[in-house]
Amino acid sequence: MDLSSNQPEFDYLFKLLLIGDSGVGKSSLLLSFTSKTFDDLSPTIGVDFKIKMVTIGGKKLKLAIWDTAGQERFRTLTSSYYRGAQGVIMVYDVTRRETFTNLSDVWAKEVDLYSTNQDCIKMLVGNKVDKEGERVVTKKEGIDLARQYGCLFLECSAKTRINVEQCFEELVLKILDTPSLLAVGSSGVKKNIFKQKPPETDASTSGCC
Repeated sequence: MDLSSNQPEFDYLFKLLLIGDSGVGKSSLLLSFTSKTFDDLSPTIGVDFKIKMVTIGGKKLKLAIWDTAGQERFRTLTSSYYRGAQGVIMVYDVTRRETFTNLSDVWAKEVDLYSTNQDCIKMLVGNKVDKEGERVVTKKEGIDLARQYGCLFLECSAKTRINVEQCFEELVLKILDTPSLLAVGSSGVKKNIFKQKPPETDASTSGCC
């Protein structure tokens, strides 16, 4: 169906990616945001994604949120899913130190390697703050790492829903504030899906990646 002759049902379509080690709560975070429920989910096989319609910053947005497998054996499947993503959420578990160190050792390198949008917005998210008594990664460590990589930062709990919506809202607001990411040419989306301004001719230099 060609929507170009009709009023589009949304202003922008954004592709967001959830990455991080297996078991940090990526799927639970996605479920908590899209359906307002929490489940202890089994590990994702390959990739899953959900669509969420939201209005943020006065814009009607269609969010395609891709939830990738954190397990090593599925890693080769995920490289293509970075293509066209305007936002990447890197998730770690505040109660498991290795999930935090792997952000630097594995995941940040993957973003640099596979991301096709140089201005792609990155966000660091420390999940499971409901287990405060088991915390091993301090908030300051998270803030310092986010600053090192030029990322946004939030701590949240998919279980209690603390800061879950804020994670996605802050990321999307930053994307809306980045002209190159709003241009059709910088996304992997078919141009007839929605009306938009023509692609920017000059690459933006204000990105965080």
